[in-house]
Amino acid sequence: MSNLSQALRASATGLAAERFRMDVISTNIANANSVRTNNQDPYRRRDVVLVPTSNGVSVSQVVEDERPFRIVHEPGNPLADREGNVYYSNVEPVAEMVNMLGASRAYEANIAAFNSAKSMIRSALNIGRV
Repeated sequence: MSNLSQALRASATGLAAERFRMDVISTNIANANSVRTNNQDPYRRRDVVLVPTSNGVSVSQVVEDERPFRIVHEPGNPLADREGNVYYSNVEPVAEMVNMLGASRAYEANIAAFNSAKSMIRSALNIGRV
């Protein structure tokens, strides 16, 4: 029964980590079209770093993506610099949707593993009943 409890704990940590990852990806998507204003850089994409632990997985840190911002020449835009360039976030919405799909699938896999372990525990407890 101890191994099954460990399986439940591992799945639970995976669920929490993937949920956090989906939250960060959602924030990235929501800020995909942010622009530089008044010397304040646009939103910089963030990524979650997961690390294995003895109980499963945990969030180690959230790191900013250092790729350059997207530059669009829009001379009529009031937020353009002297050269007429507007600096947009470095978030790529299509790539973020792919990341969201991966996180969602990992979340679903952890739910399936959790439910399997729960079912095994329930079956083990029913063995003693007559």
